Amino acid sequence: MTTTPAPRPDGRPRKQIHLGAHFPGVNNTTVWSDPRSRSHIDFESFEYLARRAEAARFDFFFLAEGLRLREHKGRIHDLDVVGRPDTLPVLASLAAVTDRLGLAGTINTTFNEPYELARQFATLDLLSGGRAAWNLVTSSDAFTGANFRRGGFLDYSERYERAAEIVDVARQLWDSWSDDAIDADPESGAFLREGAVQRVDHDGKHFDVHGTFTTPRGPQGHPVLFQAGDSGEGREFAAATADVVFSLHGTFEDGQVFYRDVKDRLAAYGRTEDSLKILPATTVVLGDTAEDAAEEAALIRRQQVSGQTAIAYLEQVWGRDLTAYDPEGPLPDVEPDVDNASLTRGKVRHVKDPGPVVAAWREKAAAKGWSIRDLVIEVTTRNQFVGTAQQVADDIDRYVQEDASDGFILVPHLTPEGLDPFFDTVVPLLQERGSFRTEYEGTTLREHLGLELPGVGGTQAADLEGARA
Repeated sequence: MTTTPAPRPDGRPRKQIHLGAHFPGVNNTTVWSDPRSRSHIDFESFEYLARRAEAARFDFFFLAEGLRLREHKGRIHDLDVVGRPDTLPVLASLAAVTDRLGLAGTINTTFNEPYELARQFATLDLLSGGRAAWNLVTSSDAFTGANFRRGGFLDYSERYERAAEIVDVARQLWDSWSDDAIDADPESGAFLREGAVQRVDHDGKHFDVHGTFTTPRGPQGHPVLFQAGDSGEGREFAAATADVVFSLHGTFEDGQVFYRDVKDRLAAYGRTEDSLKILPATTVVLGDTAEDAAEEAALIRRQQVSGQTAIAYLEQVWGRDLTAYDPEGPLPDVEPDVDNASLTRGKVRHVKDPGPVVAAWREKAAAKGWSIRDLVIEVTTRNQFVGTAQQVADDIDRYVQEDASDGFILVPHLTPEGLDPFFDTVVPLLQERGSFRTEYEGTTLREHLGLELPGVGGTQAADLEGARA
């Protein structure tokens, strides 16, 4: 079935919405204690969500990663992406049970080497028929780095520099094979065309790589690159490097500002606006009425933020033991310990200066009559679409058509069936208005996202597309 897209209100062609399905496992967005929640480590859970996402014609399946069990006050206390099998074997296994769905995995650029990362993602791209994506993340955390040979050797200021060099080397390796390198000729005994594989010689600040790459170039040239940094440096890195930005800006107004800021940076790197997709993470709560959905959303948030979780979250900001305080009572009257940043280890400390944050929270909690738990629920709630299926479809379409995003990565609160209501009710409504595909038109993730095929050694993408056709 093909739907003719209706134009946008301003007469411009209707943009196509891009959607990814996040498999969250156990973390602070899930309700793992719900009896409907199933295993976050059994393969059948990964397979279930991937198959449902593909049946709904989603662009990709997305996995985060955890490199160390995080500790709070010296003990393992965590609700955030831990105890999970390694990302790449899971995605490779999913390649065997899906046909078109993109497979995106988060792999750290600080504690890995470019040759092995390039080879792993090139292999996934080959095995999946051109559906691999790499979410580039960085870390200067010595606690996490202690699990690796070089430990926390990298200064914070160098993390994007190292990541950029890894991408540079990986692209050189991916481009070192021509698209027609393999020529299995039984008569001549030749397997590789003469000159089809080029030697890579890279001398950089972080890496020296000299030799030949072992893995042929995949169907989409390079795996799709995701990036999630939000600082000025991170936005510039995304504009220069990424194909997709995993945005933190979920509200409509903030989304429009972020969208325009990042898209305006692309021209400096010779890129067009269509060469980068901006996809915030979001959750969806559906109900028969708007009131039912709002009630369900409030219940889910209270299940996600227990009293213990609320106190632990505040301790990360205060830098103090706050277990003597009642989570249903007022905020602590003690001042934060600004120097105790290691109370929670292995988790990014987003609050760099707790003083102003604590002051603002106290003012807001006093004005609203909020308890500790109420406040934590408020400040940790990510963007949500809450309402009937029709209301949610309208809201999602508005974000995309009015340039607050190019789509969304959906994070369910239940593993692995949490997105089933969205698949069953919202997707058909988006398809009816021509904002979301009814069938896949291509086979690779780049084709799903409307991204050009990268050229090799100056060869234009159009020439490569012609060769494939």
